[in-house]
Parts: sequence; C-alpha cells; structure tokens
Amino acid sequence: MVKEEKDYSMLIKAIREQLGLSQEDLARKIGVSYATVNRWENAQTTPSKLAKAQLEAFCGKMTEEGKLNIQKFWPACQADR
Repeated sequence: MVKEEKDYSMLIKAIREQLGLSQEDLARKIGVSYATVNRWENAQTTPSKLAKAQLEAFCGKMTEEGKLNIQKFWPACQADR
C-alpha cells in the first residue's frame, strides 16, 4: 500500500509513463489540475481522499482495458474490481 509522499510520487509517474500521458493529460482524466499532479509527482503533497479514489478508479479502468499493469505498486488496482 502507498503510504508516503515519495511513494505516491513514484506511483503517479509510473502510471503516466505506462500510459504515455503528460501531467496535464493525467490531470484532465482524473479531474484535477495540472498543478496538482505536478505537486504529487514532486512529492510536495499527496492526493486527498477524493483524488485517491479518482486515481484508483482511473487505474482500475486502465487495468481492465489492458493498458496498465500497476498491481505491484498499488494492489487496490485490480482488473476484477
């Protein structure tokens, strides 16, 4: 489970890189600002509970579509959700 700012930073960057998204693209897809994603990736802040839920839902959707394999970083993201 992700517990620290640095862990979220690495997770969010890994998601973006696997999907070939810019910070702005990811922000748009999960309903937050570019600046928010940038702060997460630079470990300045961590996602709020709502943002975590949005990110988890997006991750789950991308996993179901076969576009993302991030289970080793975030076990909550599973295709069978």
